[in-house]
Amino acid sequence: MQLEVEGVDVAYGDTPVVRGAGFALAAGRIGCLLGPSGCGKTTLLRAIAGFEPVRAGAIRLAGETVSTHGRTVAPERRGVGMVFQDFALFPHLTVADNIAFGLRGRPAAERRTRIAELLELVGLAGRGDEYPHCLSGGQQQRVALARAMAPCPRLLLLDEPFSSLDVELREGLAREVRSLLQREGITALLVTHDQMEAFAMADEIGVISEGRIRQWDSAFNLYHRPADRFVADFIGQGVLLPGTVLDAERVETALGIIDGGVPPECRPGCPVEVLLRPDDVVDAPGDAGATPGHVEAKAFRGADTLYSLRLPGGERVLCQTHSHHDYAVGDHVPLRLETRHLVVFPRKPSAAA
Repeated sequence: MQLEVEGVDVAYGDTPVVRGAGFALAAGRIGCLLGPSGCGKTTLLRAIAGFEPVRAGAIRLAGETVSTHGRTVAPERRGVGMVFQDFALFPHLTVADNIAFGLRGRPAAERRTRIAELLELVGLAGRGDEYPHCLSGGQQQRVALARAMAPCPRLLLLDEPFSSLDVELREGLAREVRSLLQREGITALLVTHDQMEAFAMADEIGVISEGRIRQWDSAFNLYHRPADRFVADFIGQGVLLPGTVLDAERVETALGIIDGGVPPECRPGCPVEVLLRPDDVVDAPGDAGATPGHVEAKAFRGADTLYSLRLPGGERVLCQTHSHHDYAVGDHVPLRLETRHLVVFPRKPSAAA
């Protein structure tokens, strides 16, 4: 493994910020620490970079232990590159000289070759003599990335690298950066609060809440197989529909019986809540067995429309349909389930009927 984080605690004074964090990232993979503001994700990234000591646990890079309690290898000796939120480019240096900053000590010919390679890689060939203020925000971010990649770090850390850019640029740039890192074979770890950035860029994502990694997994599993309620609520959209366990493979709900594996602690008769994503509920015109849903709100999104509907028993569900199916607020829409992943949580006492 290129990066191993094992049972890491980080604190500021007497205040714990990261608690028992653990995950591993293989060489050439891109990981992400995803969570709301104040959850501890940037603090964990800083500990991996060597800027914060750990109170417990260990951090290893390519098998070398670089952080344990009482011992921290200096950041400059870790072979780690970092891309910051504000780019941190030197305004008085040209694009080429900014990139060359990470190549100090290398022979001049080697520096020139590497700079030319990176300018070509990030789509800025021929612009090495320009200054950062002549570039757009996205281009400046590419320069910051090239500078961090220049010395071929064994790990590249990216701290909210797209947050200062326009929303419409972020996801596209995240995909571009992923492609660049893959071409260079660089292992990277991104920190963000934006799940679309995480989905566009990362192979594996760790969802963090209150300093703990709640689930380290693929984007698909985080969305369709969340480990707990926090992950289910934080990732994507959805509702928790009340239901009753019939047996180990079935749950009865207001939208019918759902098949799938039920957690062993949920015995027959147990009140539960089933996670339903908007794409689990489809409109079914002409289906005599469909459940009617009363449209309370709609959000047109171009290719599709997201509807919020109330079922006859008062339960609320979300339904995402092709935008050609245009229902008005107040309409009754026949609904059926189209689920392939049954995600069940024991019903909270306050949610019990």
